[in-house]
Amino acid sequence: MNDLIFNLNLKRRYIIPIIIFLVVVLLFWSLNHLITEESPPIIKTQVKYTSTEPINPLPKTLDLDENKVSLGDKLFHDPILSINNTISCASCHALNNGGTDGIPKSVGINGQILKVNSPTVFNTSFNFRQFWDGRADNLRDQIDGPIFAGDEMGNNNWLEVIDRLNQSSEYSSLFQETYPDGITEDNIKDSLSIFETSLYTPNAPFDLYLRGNENALSEEEKQGYSLFKSYGCVTCHQGILLGGNMFQTFGIIKDYFQDRGNVTKADLGRFNVTGNERDRYSFKVPTLRNIILTSPYFHDGSAKTLDEAIKIMAKYQLGIELSQKDTDLILKFLRTLTGDYQGEAL
Repeated sequence: MNDLIFNLNLKRRYIIPIIIFLVVVLLFWSLNHLITEESPPIIKTQVKYTSTEPINPLPKTLDLDENKVSLGDKLFHDPILSINNTISCASCHALNNGGTDGIPKSVGINGQILKVNSPTVFNTSFNFRQFWDGRADNLRDQIDGPIFAGDEMGNNNWLEVIDRLNQSSEYSSLFQETYPDGITEDNIKDSLSIFETSLYTPNAPFDLYLRGNENALSEEEKQGYSLFKSYGCVTCHQGILLGGNMFQTFGIIKDYFQDRGNVTKADLGRFNVTGNERDRYSFKVPTLRNIILTSPYFHDGSAKTLDEAIKIMAKYQLGIELSQKDTDLILKFLRTLTGDYQGEAL
């Protein structure tokens, strides 16, 4: 009898990963079609890549207007975009800190604490939607969010933003050099979105591995990637970003929010956008690229370490308790996802 139970458990151990892998293949195929048909990005950054893996490497280069990138860079780091000249885009998305601010929830104008954790700005142009709840279709639409949020930059309308920029002779000259019609809402959005598109991080060790360099990863890192797939992490974290191309409920197997307590409106996620009950507690799956640099984790910034985040995901999304050995191996794999920015390692 004991031998029979052992054999059944052994079969289950190998059958479940096979089922998960088949589901991943089907889901990845359907998501590629969903993204292509329903949500084409304003700026075309997607690239075709033939691979048997559920993850694709980032492109090595992007063809962008350098003048617009430069102007967008200046705007991104300038608090002039906030109503009281105290908060810039970089305040919450520091490029020397993985594109985040390293705190659970960011701080806006007048010291106001924001409602969710600020996600990384690196590689954001590859997301199929913007914000945790996906309320913006693309980077250009996303810009309205922080500009007009009362607890972020606090502006009332574009006219007052444009007026402040027009009072600067430097910005007046830069916009005239870059855009024939000078400072306009559309041109501000265009330069910012093109700069943010330039914030991509290619050539991570895992990208090199995907392109055929078997020596780019150690044996332990390869084991971690194998576990990442077999346990089912890759069901949601796939594609070019290892995420960023679908919504998913936070707490599929167990109720994360009941266990955490103190549920807020921000915890409702996609439901706040659609009002559809099936979207309650659903969020855009975050990218795992450069993940070791972007703590704390999740929309609520509740996980301080990547080790903790991995175990929470295993518990609430997969219904398993990971051993420390397997957690460490997956962590080793995730470390291979850190890429380069402007030719230098992040």
